[in-house]
Amino acid sequence: MTDSAIIVGASSGIGEALAYELADEGYEVGLAARRLERLQEIGSDLPTKAYVAKMDVTEVEEARDRLRRLIDAMGGCDLLVLSAGVGDLNPDLDWEPERQTVDVNVRGFTALATLGMQTFAEQGSGHLVGISSVAANFGNGGAPAYNASKAYVARYLEGLRYWADNADADITVTDVEPGFVDTKMAMGDELFWMASPETAAEQIASAIRAKRRHVYVTRRWRLVAWLLSVLPERVLSRLFD
Repeated sequence: MTDSAIIVGASSGIGEALAYELADEGYEVGLAARRLERLQEIGSDLPTKAYVAKMDVTEVEEARDRLRRLIDAMGGCDLLVLSAGVGDLNPDLDWEPERQTVDVNVRGFTALATLGMQTFAEQGSGHLVGISSVAANFGNGGAPAYNASKAYVARYLEGLRYWADNADADITVTDVEPGFVDTKMAMGDELFWMASPETAAEQIASAIRAKRRHVYVTRRWRLVAWLLSVLPERVLSRLFD
Protein backbone atom coordinates (compact mmCIF):
# COMPACT_ATOMS: atom_id res chain seq x y z
CA MET A 1 0.00 0.00 0.00
CA THR A 2 1.35 3.44 -0.97
CA ASP A 3 2.23 5.79 1.88
CA SER A 4 0.35 9.09 1.97
CA ALA A 5 1.63 12.47 3.15
CA ILE A 6 -0.14 15.80 3.57
CA ILE A 7 1.85 19.02 3.62
CA VAL A 8 0.16 22.18 4.86
CA GLY A 9 2.06 25.17 3.51
CA ALA A 10 3.10 23.37 0.33
CA SER A 11 2.98 26.23 -2.17
CA SER A 12 6.52 27.50 -1.56
CA GLY A 13 9.72 27.19 0.44
CA ILE A 14 10.37 24.14 2.60
CA GLY A 15 6.85 22.76 2.08
CA GLU A 16 7.14 22.80 -1.70
CA ALA A 17 10.64 21.28 -1.67
CA LEU A 18 9.50 18.57 0.74
CA ALA A 19 6.58 17.68 -1.56
CA TYR A 20 9.05 16.84 -4.33
CA GLU A 21 11.32 14.97 -1.91
CA LEU A 22 8.51 12.80 -0.52
CA ALA A 23 7.00 12.15 -3.96
CA ASP A 24 10.43 10.97 -5.15
CA GLU A 25 10.36 8.50 -2.26
CA GLY A 26 7.01 7.16 -3.48
CA TYR A 27 4.52 9.01 -1.27
CA GLU A 28 1.19 10.12 -2.63
CA VAL A 29 1.09 13.75 -1.55
CA GLY A 30 -1.70 16.04 -0.44
CA LEU A 31 -0.88 19.71 -0.94
CA ALA A 32 -2.62 22.43 1.08
CA ALA A 33 -2.11 26.20 1.06
CA ARG A 34 -3.91 29.39 0.09
CA ARG A 35 -2.67 29.52 -3.53
CA LEU A 36 -4.67 26.82 -5.31
CA GLU A 37 -3.25 27.44 -8.78
CA ARG A 38 0.30 27.12 -7.49
CA LEU A 39 -0.60 23.86 -5.74
CA GLN A 40 -2.07 22.51 -8.96
CA GLU A 41 1.16 23.38 -10.81
CA ILE A 42 3.25 21.57 -8.19
CA GLY A 43 0.89 18.60 -8.11
CA SER A 44 1.02 18.15 -11.87
CA ASP A 45 4.82 18.11 -11.70
CA LEU A 46 5.10 15.39 -9.04
CA PRO A 47 5.93 11.80 -10.06
CA THR A 48 3.20 10.32 -7.85
CA LYS A 49 -0.50 11.00 -7.40
CA ALA A 50 -1.20 14.40 -5.86
CA TYR A 51 -4.24 15.92 -4.17
CA VAL A 52 -4.74 19.63 -3.60
CA ALA A 53 -6.81 21.66 -1.17
CA LYS A 54 -7.08 25.42 -0.83
CA MET A 55 -6.60 26.25 2.83
CA ASP A 56 -6.20 29.37 4.95
CA VAL A 57 -5.08 28.17 8.37
CA THR A 58 -6.32 31.38 10.02
CA GLU A 59 -9.88 30.25 9.21
CA VAL A 60 -9.47 27.43 11.67
CA GLU A 61 -12.85 25.66 11.44
CA GLU A 62 -12.80 25.73 7.66
CA ALA A 63 -9.16 24.61 7.62
CA ARG A 64 -9.94 21.66 9.90
CA ASP A 65 -12.89 20.69 7.68
CA ARG A 66 -10.74 20.84 4.54
CA LEU A 67 -8.02 18.77 6.18
CA ARG A 68 -10.61 16.14 7.12
CA ARG A 69 -11.86 16.06 3.53
CA LEU A 70 -8.33 15.77 2.19
CA ILE A 71 -7.58 12.87 4.53
CA ASP A 72 -10.81 11.15 3.43
CA ALA A 73 -10.02 11.70 -0.25
CA MET A 74 -6.60 10.11 0.23
CA GLY A 75 -7.98 7.18 2.19
CA GLY A 76 -6.06 8.18 5.30
CA CYS A 77 -2.87 9.98 6.15
CA ASP A 78 0.40 8.38 7.23
CA LEU A 79 2.36 11.64 7.52
CA LEU A 80 1.17 15.18 8.26
CA VAL A 81 3.65 18.03 7.88
CA LEU A 82 2.64 21.43 9.23
CA SER A 83 4.89 23.87 7.40
CA ALA A 84 2.63 26.93 7.10
CA GLY A 85 4.11 29.90 8.92
CA VAL A 86 4.63 33.65 8.76
CA GLY A 87 7.02 36.08 10.38
CA ASP A 88 7.92 39.74 10.02
CA LEU A 89 10.44 42.10 11.51
CA ASN A 90 8.31 44.36 13.69
CA PRO A 91 10.48 46.58 15.89
CA ASP A 92 7.64 49.15 16.21
CA LEU A 93 5.30 46.49 17.63
CA ASP A 94 2.53 47.22 15.15
CA TRP A 95 -0.47 45.08 16.06
CA GLU A 96 -1.37 43.64 12.64
CA PRO A 97 1.91 41.73 12.02
CA GLU A 98 1.82 40.37 15.58
CA ARG A 99 -1.81 39.29 15.23
CA GLN A 100 -1.22 37.58 11.91
CA THR A 101 1.81 35.73 13.26
CA VAL A 102 -0.16 34.40 16.24
CA ASP A 103 -3.14 33.49 14.05
CA VAL A 104 -1.03 31.43 11.63
CA ASN A 105 1.79 30.07 13.77
CA VAL A 106 -0.19 29.39 16.95
CA ARG A 107 -3.93 29.12 16.28
CA GLY A 108 -3.69 27.61 12.82
CA PHE A 109 -0.93 25.21 13.81
CA THR A 110 -2.80 24.00 16.91
CA ALA A 111 -6.10 23.54 15.07
CA LEU A 112 -4.50 21.22 12.51
CA ALA A 113 -2.06 19.47 14.85
CA THR A 114 -4.86 18.36 17.15
CA LEU A 115 -6.91 17.04 14.23
CA GLY A 116 -3.89 15.20 12.90
CA MET A 117 -3.16 13.53 16.21
CA GLN A 118 -6.80 12.51 16.69
CA THR A 119 -6.76 11.00 13.20
CA PHE A 120 -3.59 9.03 13.93
CA ALA A 121 -5.05 7.75 17.20
CA GLU A 122 -8.14 6.51 15.35
CA GLN A 123 -5.99 4.90 12.64
CA GLY A 124 -3.59 3.38 15.14
CA SER A 125 -0.52 5.02 13.62
CA GLY A 126 0.84 8.15 11.99
CA HIS A 127 3.62 10.71 11.97
CA LEU A 128 3.23 14.43 12.73
CA VAL A 129 6.00 16.82 11.70
CA GLY A 130 5.94 20.43 12.87
CA ILE A 131 8.29 23.15 11.68
CA SER A 132 9.39 25.26 14.62
CA SER A 133 12.71 27.17 14.39
CA VAL A 134 16.05 27.75 16.05
CA ALA A 135 14.39 31.10 16.86
CA ALA A 136 12.31 29.20 19.43
CA ASN A 137 15.37 29.23 21.70
CA PHE A 138 15.49 33.00 22.35
CA GLY A 139 13.41 36.15 22.42
CA ASN A 140 13.82 38.78 19.74
CA GLY A 141 13.07 42.47 20.15
CA GLY A 142 12.86 42.87 16.37
CA ALA A 143 10.37 40.03 15.82
CA PRO A 144 8.89 39.15 19.22
CA ALA A 145 5.78 37.33 18.01
CA TYR A 146 7.69 35.15 15.55
CA ASN A 147 10.18 33.80 18.07
CA ALA A 148 7.52 33.38 20.73
CA SER A 149 5.19 31.57 18.31
CA LYS A 150 7.96 29.14 17.33
CA ALA A 151 8.69 28.48 21.01
CA TYR A 152 4.99 27.63 21.34
CA VAL A 153 5.20 25.22 18.40
CA ALA A 154 8.25 23.49 19.92
CA ARG A 155 6.68 23.07 23.35
CA TYR A 156 3.31 22.03 21.91
CA LEU A 157 4.99 19.33 19.83
CA GLU A 158 6.74 18.18 22.98
CA GLY A 159 3.39 17.92 24.73
CA LEU A 160 1.88 16.01 21.81
CA ARG A 161 4.84 13.63 21.91
CA TYR A 162 4.12 12.85 25.56
CA TRP A 163 0.44 12.45 24.68
CA ALA A 164 1.38 10.00 21.92
CA ASP A 165 3.62 8.02 24.26
CA ASN A 166 0.53 7.26 26.35
CA ALA A 167 -1.80 6.60 23.43
CA ASP A 168 -2.69 3.12 22.25
CA ALA A 169 -1.21 3.83 18.82
CA ASP A 170 2.13 4.01 17.03
CA ILE A 171 2.48 7.79 16.63
CA THR A 172 5.71 9.69 15.98
CA VAL A 173 6.02 13.45 16.56
CA THR A 174 8.97 15.28 15.02
CA ASP A 175 10.03 18.83 15.81
CA VAL A 176 12.09 20.38 12.98
CA GLU A 177 14.15 23.43 13.98
CA PRO A 178 15.46 25.14 10.84
CA GLY A 179 18.05 27.86 10.97
CA PHE A 180 18.25 30.21 7.99
CA VAL A 181 16.61 28.79 4.86
CA ASP A 182 16.50 30.68 1.58
CA THR A 183 12.77 31.47 1.55
CA LYS A 184 10.58 34.55 1.90
CA MET A 185 10.63 33.89 5.64
CA ALA A 186 14.36 34.65 5.88
CA MET A 187 14.63 38.01 7.64
CA GLY A 188 17.65 39.36 5.78
CA ASP A 189 19.57 38.85 2.54
CA GLU A 190 23.09 38.12 3.78
CA LEU A 191 22.61 35.50 6.46
CA PHE A 192 25.20 32.95 7.50
CA TRP A 193 24.71 29.20 7.09
CA MET A 194 21.82 29.81 4.68
CA ALA A 195 20.48 26.50 3.35
CA SER A 196 18.45 25.98 0.21
CA PRO A 197 14.87 24.67 0.60
CA GLU A 198 16.01 21.52 -1.20
CA THR A 199 18.79 20.86 1.33
CA ALA A 200 16.33 21.46 4.17
CA ALA A 201 13.82 19.07 2.58
CA GLU A 202 16.45 16.35 2.18
CA GLN A 203 17.37 16.54 5.85
CA ILE A 204 13.73 16.63 6.97
CA ALA A 205 12.95 13.58 4.83
CA SER A 206 15.90 11.79 6.41
CA ALA A 207 14.54 12.62 9.88
CA ILE A 208 11.10 11.32 8.85
CA ARG A 209 12.57 8.02 7.66
CA ALA A 210 14.46 7.65 10.95
CA LYS A 211 11.37 8.69 12.98
CA ARG A 212 13.46 11.29 14.77
CA ARG A 213 11.82 13.24 17.58
CA HIS A 214 13.87 16.36 16.99
CA VAL A 215 16.18 17.60 14.25
CA TYR A 216 18.07 20.80 13.44
CA VAL A 217 18.20 21.90 9.80
CA THR A 218 20.96 22.13 8.89
CA ARG A 219 22.58 20.02 11.58
CA ARG A 220 25.20 22.63 12.48
CA TRP A 221 22.46 24.76 14.06
CA ARG A 222 22.55 22.38 17.01
CA LEU A 223 25.72 24.25 17.96
CA VAL A 224 23.94 27.62 17.87
CA ALA A 225 21.07 26.29 19.98
CA TRP A 226 23.52 25.01 22.57
CA LEU A 227 25.37 28.34 22.64
CA LEU A 228 22.13 30.24 23.12
CA SER A 229 21.28 28.00 26.07
CA VAL A 230 24.49 28.88 27.93
CA LEU A 231 24.87 32.59 27.14
CA PRO A 232 23.77 34.95 29.96
CA GLU A 233 20.64 36.98 29.34
CA ARG A 234 22.53 40.28 29.28
CA VAL A 235 24.50 39.03 26.26
CA LEU A 236 21.40 37.72 24.50
CA SER A 237 19.60 41.03 25.02
CA ARG A 238 22.39 42.82 23.16
CA LEU A 239 22.30 40.32 20.31
CA PHE A 240 18.53 40.32 19.81
CA ASP A 241 17.31 43.75 20.94
